[in-house]
Amino acid sequence: MEQMNKPLTKNILPDRVFATLADYESTGGYQGLRKALTELQPKDVQQWVKDAGLRGRGGSGFSAGLKWSLIALDGGASQNHYLIANADEMEPGTFKDRMLMEQDPHQLIEGMIIAAYAIQANAAYIFLRGEYHLARQRLDNALQEARSKGYLGEHILNSDFNLEIALHTSAGRYICGEETALLNALEGRRATPRAKPPFPLVTGLWGKPTVVNNVETLCNVPHILHYGVDWYQGLGRGADKGTKLFGVSGRVKYPGLWELPMGIPIREIIENYAGGMQDGYKLRGFLPGGASTDFLLPEHLDVVMDYDAVAKAGSRMGTGIMIVLDDKTCPVQMVLNLEQFFAQESCGWCTPCRDGLPWTVTLLKDIIAGKGRIEDLDTLAGLTRMLGPGNTFCALAPGAMEPLQSALKYFREDFERYISPHPNPLPEGEGASGGNHFMSVHKESS
Repeated sequence: MEQMNKPLTKNILPDRVFATLADYESTGGYQGLRKALTELQPKDVQQWVKDAGLRGRGGSGFSAGLKWSLIALDGGASQNHYLIANADEMEPGTFKDRMLMEQDPHQLIEGMIIAAYAIQANAAYIFLRGEYHLARQRLDNALQEARSKGYLGEHILNSDFNLEIALHTSAGRYICGEETALLNALEGRRATPRAKPPFPLVTGLWGKPTVVNNVETLCNVPHILHYGVDWYQGLGRGADKGTKLFGVSGRVKYPGLWELPMGIPIREIIENYAGGMQDGYKLRGFLPGGASTDFLLPEHLDVVMDYDAVAKAGSRMGTGIMIVLDDKTCPVQMVLNLEQFFAQESCGWCTPCRDGLPWTVTLLKDIIAGKGRIEDLDTLAGLTRMLGPGNTFCALAPGAMEPLQSALKYFREDFERYISPHPNPLPEGEGASGGNHFMSVHKESS
């Protein structure tokens, strides 16, 4: 029963280093692939995933089945369609895909084979974050096991479908997680976003139709094919379907990562699974889905974790990995920490991002150093609009502005305390280290 309720983590056990091919097969591994290849046509697989309600787990929340259905099929397998697993995962505060790849690599591989069959691609790539050395080693081994067992290569499971999966280790940079910058990087070009349209579904890798999916998204696919659409829909508690890897970092008692139903209340994740706040600390706010989402407050704890509910509350579910702000951490320094990261990771392709993010960092540093003016807050607010959606080449800068714009909204008094004649942002001994502690907790948790 536990396997049925937690399909993504059923093979991740406390007394197991990682799931081998034999471990994976013993719990139904590659049965979804068998069903797809022997009983279903590619469009049938697309429809199953669409009907199941699987939405992208990388942050967009777009219907995976609908995305696949936008690839034009020519009636047979084509060398001119590509599938890519986006395993770059450089969003600060996010560490879910790493666990899936390190602990159960065959789950991703099976999901990719099924997805490639659904879009009739004969070549697929795993675009892996360069720092994920252990994931690379285990994925390499798992790919070799899959080939030796006939799950990859020519005539997979005695069918007419052929597929090869290549593992590509990224040279780095956060921007490589943006799907068109990822495509440029795979082609050996500078990792800068492409103009859209045309979209990758029409003109992607080497100019051919390409689907890019997040690792967690693809890991859901084998279970939908194996257990069925109705089963998958029944896993969620609300509008969104299935389970999700939710995590919490920050000053909670038990920072970590858990597979839980979509639609679970935020309060239940923080209090029941993360154990609530550490002794002596109170919850002041949280980023619900990684560093590039808007702050929410304790009054939002009863919001459920699904895409539309979190959006209605004023933020985004993003990756579903929460970063907690406590009452002894300075929100201004926490935001500065994030903006420094985003400014460093800008590819420099468009002016608002290239110049606007460093300007943001300079203003925040001046404010914290006691050299700020009250007008600087208006300038920062203006930057959140100038760097907002529709004004930049990709979503990096708009995402960077989300924690800043919400901090100005909810924690303006903290900014103003730095600017007052006698700055006093936090009680003595708490200010300088607050923002740095936030990131150190993330690194330990990830």
